[in-house]
Amino acid sequence: MDQLSGTVVSVNLAVVRTAVPYARNGRTGIDKRPVDHPVLLDVGGAAGDTICDTDHHGGPDQAVYAYSTADLAFWSAELGQDVRPGGVGENLTLDGIDCSTAVLGQRWLVGDPEDGPILQVRGARIPCRVFAAFRGVPDLVKRFIAALRPGCYLAVERPGYVRAGDRVRVLDTPAHGATVADVLALHGGDRSRLPRVLAAREHLSAEKQAWLDRITQRQPA
Repeated sequence: MDQLSGTVVSVNLAVVRTAVPYARNGRTGIDKRPVDHPVLLDVGGAAGDTICDTDHHGGPDQAVYAYSTADLAFWSAELGQDVRPGGVGENLTLDGIDCSTAVLGQRWLVGDPEDGPILQVRGARIPCRVFAAFRGVPDLVKRFIAALRPGCYLAVERPGYVRAGDRVRVLDTPAHGATVADVLALHGGDRSRLPRVLAAREHLSAEKQAWLDRITQRQPA
């Protein structure tokens, strides 16, 4: 087992907002708040959470979204706002684990080794206009990409309950070294990241694999 470990600071679930003019269907679950009870993480996501835009969010490769306290502190300073746990729409707020440099395919154990959930890093959060409007920062998409602090989407390999205070252990890390920050940078137009992300192709969702194929086809010979 790798030695890297961290702690769950909070588990956050959606407070659904309705009649929201900037959301695609008028509803958004991006506003997540800490809860004080154990939450089941399963292949479909966090029990009790709500995904309003299922075309772009949720699903087995984006079942859980994790963000680190260090990145929240960065945005609090950068935006002049108090960005608290759940404030970027994450389900898990973690301390001691850098979610924005997590290696694609890395596996994490949360809580009890016998029955705690096992999660796998599957991708980067790609910012959207709903996120920018929620935080009230019109140019946040551009700034989010430039900062390379995406946090990570996780698939649930083994379901289990998670609660604040649980330890997070890194079980294993693929040798390719490609990170979720590489994925976000590539989305932002940094084609120098393409070889690294291609090396991690098997750990991406089918949608992201198709995206990689399109980029590869457009690359000069």
